[in-house]
Amino acid sequence: MQINFPIKVLDNIIFVKIFKRMQERILIIGSSGQIGTDLVVELRKMYGNENVIASDIRPSSEQVMQSGPFETLDIMDEQLLRDIVKKYKVTQVYLLAALLSATAEKNIELGWSLNMRSHSHVLDLAKDGLIKKIFWPSSIAVFGPTTPKENTPQYTVMEPNTVYGITKQAGERWNEYYFNKFGVDVRSIRYPGLIGWKAAPGGGTTDYAVDIFHQAIQHGKYESFLSENTGLPMMYMPDAIKATIDLMEAPAEQIKIRSSYNLAGVSFTPAEIATEIKKHIPNFEMTYNPDFRQAIADSWPSSINDSHAQKDWGWNLEYDLEKMTQDMMVNLEKQYKIKA
Repeated sequence: MQINFPIKVLDNIIFVKIFKRMQERILIIGSSGQIGTDLVVELRKMYGNENVIASDIRPSSEQVMQSGPFETLDIMDEQLLRDIVKKYKVTQVYLLAALLSATAEKNIELGWSLNMRSHSHVLDLAKDGLIKKIFWPSSIAVFGPTTPKENTPQYTVMEPNTVYGITKQAGERWNEYYFNKFGVDVRSIRYPGLIGWKAAPGGGTTDYAVDIFHQAIQHGKYESFLSENTGLPMMYMPDAIKATIDLMEAPAEQIKIRSSYNLAGVSFTPAEIATEIKKHIPNFEMTYNPDFRQAIADSWPSSINDSHAQKDWGWNLEYDLEKMTQDMMVNLEKQYKIKA
């Protein structure tokens, strides 16, 4: 049944929503990465430029640096993190800093230390009453070779075989522990591979699906480090940003899962994305030379069941492979100043 509110009531609802947002101060840790770059921009539109503080160990994009506050932060420095939180009276933290799958395999100790200590530093902020809400991203890397590969359910066998995946599995357990033990409002999504045009690939196994667009436009060819029939779940960045914000904006009582939510995107293979790119660049050439990342990809699901996210907080996907490819081509052609 549709409810038609009087205009004055709607105005009051909108005013209350805006007023509540004005009380929030959001810290984005890892604002130079793929997710962070887009998330800062979107949250500043919603909450105001001065209320969203970007931070990273290195400078972020020009748009991020010039549109609002930025703090240089090494997330391993817990005291500096606390100083920044107190300085800006931060109420929410989005922790996006991490060593991703392929990069972490090359530096095991740093991968474990960075991914785990950064997480505990932020969880302790909430436990100590300094912040109210946390977003922490998990990943399909929590799954492993013993996980059902097709339509992977929310609750299933998880035996990850990468450093990154192990830290994500441990992190999910920390989320539940801090929620149940200390009442920490921590929320999480198991991201599939993410594809966007605003930031460079960050060292993940699924990053071929980002780099392929850059190489196609600049050079007309790409050598894939995954085999042509390796299917993986992917998601276009606008959908990932929308899902992240929708989860964080949802009332606490709707968040039934405190470890991390499955999130499905669109599953495709390197051969399938190459075919889609050829619709825009007919002479595009694709070759295959699988490396150590192939074994990582082979241990992950090829499709995900995200019915819990749909039911609990209304998640729905907007971009399929065709629509995503079209949007990526348009934006990267502008970026490289190439006429379509």
